[in-house]
Amino acid sequence: MITQKFLPFHSLEMKLTLTNHNFSTLLNSSFINLTRPFCSLSLSSSLSSSTSIKPQVPIFLRPPIYSTKLNDLKKWHNWAKNIAFSIGSSFVQSDNGPDSTILCRELKWFIEDVVENHHSLFSQVGDDNEKVKMRADIEELYCLWKQRIEERKPFQYIVGCEHWKDLVLSVQEGVLIPRPETELIVDLVSDVVSKNEGLKRGVWADLGTGSGALAIGIGRVLGDGGKVIGSDLSPVAVAVAGYNVQRYSLQDKIELREGSWLEPLKDMEGKLAGLVSNPPYIPSKEIPVLQAEVGKHEPRVALDGGIDGMDALLHLCDGADLMLKPGGFFAFETNGEKQCRELVDYMKSNKSASLCNLEIFADFAGIQRFVIGFHR
Repeated sequence: MITQKFLPFHSLEMKLTLTNHNFSTLLNSSFINLTRPFCSLSLSSSLSSSTSIKPQVPIFLRPPIYSTKLNDLKKWHNWAKNIAFSIGSSFVQSDNGPDSTILCRELKWFIEDVVENHHSLFSQVGDDNEKVKMRADIEELYCLWKQRIEERKPFQYIVGCEHWKDLVLSVQEGVLIPRPETELIVDLVSDVVSKNEGLKRGVWADLGTGSGALAIGIGRVLGDGGKVIGSDLSPVAVAVAGYNVQRYSLQDKIELREGSWLEPLKDMEGKLAGLVSNPPYIPSKEIPVLQAEVGKHEPRVALDGGIDGMDALLHLCDGADLMLKPGGFFAFETNGEKQCRELVDYMKSNKSASLCNLEIFADFAGIQRFVIGFHR
């Protein structure tokens, strides 16, 4: 596993003093004309099929076809850094958002993705008129960093990707950003299939696949003949997942289907070797108070689990009963210990004839996060 490049939204440990005195002035400074609608990167919700959607290419994968003077890049960097410093701890105090330290770290990563040969770029002695090759135009850099600060757009959506396990996955607005804790589902599956050749060669399903993270992670641990079906209600998610599947050359192992939960898998009833999901599990009343990067930008359909957050989870229990073959395995992510206990109690009371060997597993932070089990 590589080092996590982008911090999870809940990992906001470093806090600075509020220094928001010149934030508005910096955002509105006229280093460059920002009147053009340059960075309209979100996709139209009117698109009815994933086949008509062209996923956004992450910045680090774009060719360095742009160039700007080193002096102009330094001006942008100083502007962006000053804005980051001006935030202080105001976002932390508002909704546990990122502080200046985290924003400055993101700025460093942003430069690494955008600028070719970025090493020691600002410390070297050289001609300020020297041309620097970049993967985005200087105007786009101003626009994107303004979105990061002013709109609280997630950094992953700014650069178009997220580092997850040993993968770098394309993400964009309309697609849930995969979290580090979800990586453990792949580890749980890997452990199970290492002991069961039948499950290793079987057909698995990832319901609500989003960026395709779980489908790709599981696809890589299955043996020859093992397959994964990833499904999602969102055509944007299916398109982005398809892009990620192709990047990792797993088209022969992973099939993507558009539709709600079990609806696209009617042909697999009683045939699945495994079923996994990171479903929406946040109670509806908690959505408005989430960190702005999450609540205002990530798709609500991927977050909102209903009144108590259990709607999708209970549906998935019914799906495991219906879709898994005898001996099949399931693993679901939850909001924490309370939901884990409720889910296990539900299955013991209503699915004991079909689902067994139920266990709860903790995430990296020690929070009871996952419920696993088998079909009899």
